[in-house]
Amino acid sequence: TECVSGCMCPDGLVLDGSGGCIPKDQCPCVHGGHFYKPGETIKVDCNTCTCNKRQWNCTDNPCKGTCTVYGNGHYMSFDGEKFDFLGDCDYILAQDFCPNNMDAGTFRIVIQNNACGKSLSICSLKITLIFEVCLELVITEELLLEGRIQEIATDPGAEKNYKVDLRGGYIVIETNQGMNFMWDQKTTVVVHVAPSFQGKVCGLCGDFDGRSRNDFTTRGQSVEMSIQEFGNSWKITSTCSNINMTDLCADQPFKSVLGQKHCSIIKSNIFEACHSKVNPIPYYESCISDFCGCDSVGDCECFCTSVAAYSRSCSRAGVCIDWRTPAICPVFCDYYN
Repeated sequence: TECVSGCMCPDGLVLDGSGGCIPKDQCPCVHGGHFYKPGETIKVDCNTCTCNKRQWNCTDNPCKGTCTVYGNGHYMSFDGEKFDFLGDCDYILAQDFCPNNMDAGTFRIVIQNNACGKSLSICSLKITLIFEVCLELVITEELLLEGRIQEIATDPGAEKNYKVDLRGGYIVIETNQGMNFMWDQKTTVVVHVAPSFQGKVCGLCGDFDGRSRNDFTTRGQSVEMSIQEFGNSWKITSTCSNINMTDLCADQPFKSVLGQKHCSIIKSNIFEACHSKVNPIPYYESCISDFCGCDSVGDCECFCTSVAAYSRSCSRAGVCIDWRTPAICPVFCDYYN
């Protein structure tokens, strides 16, 4: 009816959000708060997604499963379920000797938790891998300091179906069947399984069936509501005692405040590009808890482990963050390489 101050696009065109006009089929796609032009691609896990007319067209490749354990009993299952569990026993972390696996089992990973010094924190200091070839690998911090891994073979003539490698600060074990195991020689363990293991594994890492609701399935094949009961069901022996979760910061307000200061890097601008893809809050809270559990205020190992865990999750989501500095959790790559 009358002129109105402002900008409009000619018929058939729409605003592009940057002051220009474009055809509708040139509208961008959105992922993680970022805009992508038509034809641009992104990686989501092991699949590639292409922007086309405001929608993502993605490949449908089956992806490997990843289970992570870090710090003071923090777990992320193959299906992405996060939970905390402490125990002073030997537990089955992951295996394919399971009722839902019709094939013969190939591996079992047993993790033993021990207290870190005088603190309440738990460190994974002994790990046992058992393979179908009747061979057992025992990895402990003490053995690694001597640069070796102990092999216990019931059939010395059996052909090995795995290889052991040292990559940077990680011990890496790969099997012919597609199970990869990584340990940073401290408190972080990462287990990768090929898509062929989907629905065939069990243990604290879950069953890798694409559903997180049933990840707390006990050894007796019942779904448990209590994380402690679920975790205790995967004990190798029933004689050791159960440990109840405690708030490590409750009686240490000074360390709690100091932990919040250090751990705030996870919520800072350094990781800003990752915040929209991986929620930083659970990692931030785990970081503070682990900081309180360290033997001394000067011990930054707990803090570094939690930040590194968030960085790894960001990397899997396609965001690589260069966060380490000579002052913050340095890694001497030249030495390892």
